[in-house]
Amino acid sequence: MASSIATRTGDDGKTRLIYGQRVSKAHPRIEAVGAFDELNVALGVAKANCPLQARRDSLIQLQSDLIALMGEIACDPNDASRYASSNFPKVNADTLARIDSGIAAIESRNLRFDGWATPGANPHAAALEMARTAARRAERRLVALVDERSDAVRPLVLQIANRVADLLWLMAREAEADA
Repeated sequence: MASSIATRTGDDGKTRLIYGQRVSKAHPRIEAVGAFDELNVALGVAKANCPLQARRDSLIQLQSDLIALMGEIACDPNDASRYASSNFPKVNADTLARIDSGIAAIESRNLRFDGWATPGANPHAAALEMARTAARRAERRLVALVDERSDAVRPLVLQIANRVADLLWLMAREAEADA
């Protein structure tokens, strides 16, 4: 018989970090992981509404990157070296370079935009905007975690969080232009 998703271990309002430490479900680290989980779902909606295979592939890669990012965020800083030597997928400088490359590629197409965007040109662009706002919320949760403890995550994780939102903004502008 398969085990149940309902372990009941969270009934007391606590959950586990990656190496088993129990913390409140309202802990800033759990808030950050949850915000990135919401972003991952929003990326799934954008992917499901995407008419272009190349952009769908980019969204799939971003989802994969987010899973690695969430793993690192779900690790207490006291276990950072243990996590670094684990087999868990990890974000690295190549991850950031790939995201920066995606930003540069869209910017090279000379999209025109003035002032604030008004989302909703089409379902895909709107989904990308939802993902972008989820990305900024996740980034704020991450910054709150770092404000609480400066070694909460590597600086690279903050850089990636910021760039993902930038990339999604540009993807949304491009999706509007596609309409």
